[in-house]
Amino acid sequence: MQDYPKHYCGVFGVFGHPNAAEISYYGLYALQHRGQESAGIVTCDGSEFYSHRAMGLVPQVFKGNSLSRLKGENAIGHTRYSTTGASHAVNAQPMIVDCNRGNIAIAHNGNLTNASELRDELEAGGNIFQTTVDSEIILHLLARPSASPDANPLLDAIRKIQGAYSLVMMTEKEMIGVRDPHGFRPLSLGKVDGKWVLSSETCAFDLIKAEFVRDVKPGEVVIIDKNGLRSIDAFPAQKRRAFCVFEYVYFARPDSKISGMEVYKSRIEMGRHLAREHKIDADMVVPVPDSGNYAALGYSLESGIPYHMAFVRNHYVGRSFLQPSQVTRSLNVRVKLNLVSGLVEGKKVIIVDDSIVRGTTSQSRIRTLKEAGAKEVHVLISCPPHKYSCVYGIDFPDRKKLLAATSSVEEIKNHLDADSVGYLSEEGMVESTGQPRDQFCMACYNGDYPVPYDPNVDKEIIERRKFEAVSFGDLIEKEKSQSKLI
Repeated sequence: MQDYPKHYCGVFGVFGHPNAAEISYYGLYALQHRGQESAGIVTCDGSEFYSHRAMGLVPQVFKGNSLSRLKGENAIGHTRYSTTGASHAVNAQPMIVDCNRGNIAIAHNGNLTNASELRDELEAGGNIFQTTVDSEIILHLLARPSASPDANPLLDAIRKIQGAYSLVMMTEKEMIGVRDPHGFRPLSLGKVDGKWVLSSETCAFDLIKAEFVRDVKPGEVVIIDKNGLRSIDAFPAQKRRAFCVFEYVYFARPDSKISGMEVYKSRIEMGRHLAREHKIDADMVVPVPDSGNYAALGYSLESGIPYHMAFVRNHYVGRSFLQPSQVTRSLNVRVKLNLVSGLVEGKKVIIVDDSIVRGTTSQSRIRTLKEAGAKEVHVLISCPPHKYSCVYGIDFPDRKKLLAATSSVEEIKNHLDADSVGYLSEEGMVESTGQPRDQFCMACYNGDYPVPYDPNVDKEIIERRKFEAVSFGDLIEKEKSQSKLI
């Protein structure tokens, strides 16, 4: 059973570069950690769109001469994990629509909280959907005829959607970047060889040797064409910011920068705060690779307790490791992480990780340490307890499946068979980022959802749609039976 929050998506775009497809490929390679289910690139030569997308990792999707067939100097790319919409090839992005405004392609990172409501409205108006992803809703909104000749279909569309979204879109003439007014998801601007690029994270700029220019602001729309870049503040009245703090804790690559702060530095600071908040008499600090590496290092630096890489990660195990039987299920943890037993025998061990979701893998690691002869095992987590599900694009499960939502810290300690369990405080986590507290969404910790969300409405619409499947044959028979009665 999955015991870690799953990643969401990475978006990338480049405008006006002769090697647009190749640059996008390497940009997506750098963003692979944000989604491992599918990948895709759409290019444009000024009149025609060219697309290649499929299930799999970036190097698996783009093989042979697939990149050479993607012509044009403009490109957008996407690497996906399905937080909304099933894991099927039809849901792979970027998505393209051909409408009265020409071709429009979109790559989306995030989750719309009013997706079901909007889809229900669009279907009632005659729109036909080919996929189950939020992104197609945005395309339908963009393609709708404007109510007035002075209307701006782009602004009208993004002002209608709610929730978390960073978008990279492309038409025959321009590339567009959009961030939701709360700024849930990251999106950065850069330049490579004098050409504009957009990326979910700055680590992609490092790989393609692009210059980081700035972050796209919450609520900002940037439009890039042959004349350069224009910026529009689409939500001037929006006040509250709600950047996902879990980007600092886990999702973003440690070599990325967010709001000017190197992610690896924030994680080291989280470890230092853990050491101040949880003083433990131990012989060593051990990270859970790779998510706990920097926080464990910070704990070691602050406490003076030696840092040891006692767990060795097998980098060749995929995220979808098969578990067909109880035997292989019990071996799952050891396949991904093997313990150097001699390091921990007879020792008091602190293990540091970024989160506990369901607790199944944490329980197995503690058992492995104790079987190897560890005298004590103390578990420290570099963020507060996850007590609430995320509706903005992180695949945290329902509350009933979150261990901290139904158990006290003492109960979690007993469940894991640990000698102690400690979580970083909200204050320590926020201070580690160098940003004000009011800049963040921390709904998964405290239940304070910045964008209202009614799961009952969403469920009603989905259930209603399930019962609306039509049989045209039955309708014909019904019509015949009614005509006989007349």
